[in-house]
Amino acid sequence: MPGTFEPLPGGGAAVALDDVEISIIRSLAVQLLELIGPGPGEDAPDDPLAELFAEGPSEPPSDPVLKRLFPDAYSDPEGTPEAQEAEEQRAYSSEFRRYTENDLRAGKRDNALAVIRSLDALSPAGDGGAVLKLSADESRQWLGSLNDLRLAIGSRLEITDEEDTDLLYRLPDEDPRKPMVMAYLWLGGLQETLVSTLLP
Repeated sequence: MPGTFEPLPGGGAAVALDDVEISIIRSLAVQLLELIGPGPGEDAPDDPLAELFAEGPSEPPSDPVLKRLFPDAYSDPEGTPEAQEAEEQRAYSSEFRRYTENDLRAGKRDNALAVIRSLDALSPAGDGGAVLKLSADESRQWLGSLNDLRLAIGSRLEITDEEDTDLLYRLPDEDPRKPMVMAYLWLGGLQETLVSTLLP
């Protein structure tokens, strides 16, 4: 089971992690939380009505990682649309973002917090690592967070397609991006094995 998720009887998944792996995942999840930022009203007193009617931003984030995590809902992936069509897409995306981004951010925060809490609750094993056991719901939160972490790292590495990923395997060891590449590939392996535990 080292390094790969395996299904648990009755649902859920388990993976053996060493102390370094636990530290890396936890650190990345904390960085993701910091990047996503606090939710609406987290700096203010609780007001359920204000939270219910809070509107999100209408413009896309300027940070490329946040743009990847919160992309425009309406865009033409096939090319550059005509000026009028592009303006309509921006308007639709702006409206969609205003009413959905707060909830999307809250979901990503909840997933990252679930990762951190489950790692913090681990009991060390005799060999310096631990076995992480997740329920089916926790597995889905981990899957969402692993996906967000890979999107964030992929954005920093400027990965846009499969060819970019192939180039990562050929980076020399002295390349400063190498540690981030190794984390990206390792998280991809974890994500893939976790997906397989959730399939019927």
